[in-house]
Amino acid sequence: MNSIHGTTILGVRRDGIVAMGSDGQVTVQDTIMKANAKKVQLLREEEVLVGYAGSVADALTLCSMFEEQINKYPKNISKAVIEFAKQWRKDKYLRRLEALLGVMNDEESFILSGNGEVIRPDDGLIGIGSGGGYAISAARALLRHSTLDAPSIVKTSIKLASDICVYTNDNISIEVINDEE
Repeated sequence: MNSIHGTTILGVRRDGIVAMGSDGQVTVQDTIMKANAKKVQLLREEEVLVGYAGSVADALTLCSMFEEQINKYPKNISKAVIEFAKQWRKDKYLRRLEALLGVMNDEESFILSGNGEVIRPDDGLIGIGSGGGYAISAARALLRHSTLDAPSIVKTSIKLASDICVYTNDNISIEVINDEE
């Protein structure tokens, strides 16, 4: 089986703006197969951001399933996340899917793991994928020591991750939710 590596997903919330971005690289074994993949989507009338890392087919399957739950519980992202995790954990086929989802709205952030776990980061930042740790470290520093807005923090942090992680490039795409509309 081919080993698929890569992805840096980062989600940041600052001053009422939520931004989530990703690099564009898809790597199979040691070959870059695609440089401009889009790994973040806006869901539920552009009120929820979802980013995914891991096997692309698995991630897209899970993203679609999560979208069904968010449509069932449109005003309660926590309920949608919990119901999704229950569904993921109970299904023998789904438990084999190798992906992580990062989910954010204007108030909450979650990481949904491949075994059906729900993680609510203490600081609300989402960092997943091979470069996620590098990007989240950069984002934390920028939040503490700069006045950059959320999209700029995402872009700068993923760019910094791309300088370190061979599975991350600097072809960055960003989606934004602004709760001040």
